Amino acid sequence: MDRKRAVITGTGVVSPVGNTTDDFWNSLKVGKNGIGPITRFNLTDDFKVSLAAEVKDFDATQYIDKRKAKRMALFAQYAMVGAIQALAESGLALGEEDPYRLGAIIGVGMGCMHTIQEETKKLIEKGPKRISPLFIPTVIPNMAAGNIAIEYGLKGPVFDVTTACASGTNAMGEAFRAIQSGYADVVFTGGAENVTTELTVAGFTALTALSESKDPNRASIPFDKERSGFVMGEGAGIVVLEEYEHAKARGATILAEVVGYSTTCDAFHITAPEESGEAMARAMELAMKDAGITPKDISYINAHGTSTFYNELVETRAIKTAFGDEAYRIPISSIKSMVGHGLGAAGGIEAIACVKALQEGFIPPTINYRVPDPELDLDYVPNVGREQDLTYAMSDNLGFGGHNAVIILKKWDAEV
Repeated sequence: MDRKRAVITGTGVVSPVGNTTDDFWNSLKVGKNGIGPITRFNLTDDFKVSLAAEVKDFDATQYIDKRKAKRMALFAQYAMVGAIQALAESGLALGEEDPYRLGAIIGVGMGCMHTIQEETKKLIEKGPKRISPLFIPTVIPNMAAGNIAIEYGLKGPVFDVTTACASGTNAMGEAFRAIQSGYADVVFTGGAENVTTELTVAGFTALTALSESKDPNRASIPFDKERSGFVMGEGAGIVVLEEYEHAKARGATILAEVVGYSTTCDAFHITAPEESGEAMARAMELAMKDAGITPKDISYINAHGTSTFYNELVETRAIKTAFGDEAYRIPISSIKSMVGHGLGAAGGIEAIACVKALQEGFIPPTINYRVPDPELDLDYVPNVGREQDLTYAMSDNLGFGGHNAVIILKKWDAEV
């Protein structure tokens, strides 16, 4: 069976540095730092971690009916707003489509921890009769995809992907496969997350996963020798992924093409990546094979780059294994230096950064990079972005449980 092509025709972003694609991208280009003191809850002296990359100035009711918004957890609101933005940019008229050819596949790592925490407190203090009847329908991760489907009448493949911090990229890859295989014409896809709560921050702190820095400019510092943990982020990155002939027939403006995807598992440890990076490297190699390209073709890698010691060490080893000598040529950057680690949202947000990078021929920087690590000797685009003609961009993410996910996007050539 001939594989169908999948193109991106719309994007939507809610992020710590901007709540539209343009605001987000313009912030990345100038290296704006979205990290600051936690405001989602009142910090006490018991909390070692005081910084996060929170979404700012977000008002769902600018996009969603107030009554509908109240029935959605914040992560689902983020996803819905991203979808609304993406649909508007795509120019799709969904009412003219076969609803069974439309889908939504969204990555969510944890669901609504805030509501879980609040309802648990209510149960302990006031008893089971005080639990909200909307508790379950708001907290489960599939409600990001479910609410989008309900809003737009999408009756094709609609589901959530949960592979921890690889969720967004895995979701986009599964959407790509659905279109490639002919199961759908249009899929809303990407990732969404909102987990900056006392319970989550305390939990990740207990894992020694979070940076305890008090300086926003030295907290999320991927590839820097002084990196000491990630910074909690949040938001959503949603795209409209569309079958090429379908997009062409309606005269859509195509932003980029998804051409390759792969996913592997370390099968090693519940939180730590396997130190050789073999499985991650294999995912990169398989994604390139899927795209029909070689390491010489990749122009840019948007790295997972979480600012944790083993992530950058293993990720760098994986890149060297997968790319050989080409690894030293390819610019690599981590936008988590600006937006923190969005967990399930990361893959969607970072894929949109790749779309914009391909469109504009500009590589966003890894900001606040100061102290080189001798073991990490690749080109991490430190501190200042750069103009460069780009053809293929790779975005990789990995998650607890050993999950590795890689997608490859291609610059759209209007002559194709």
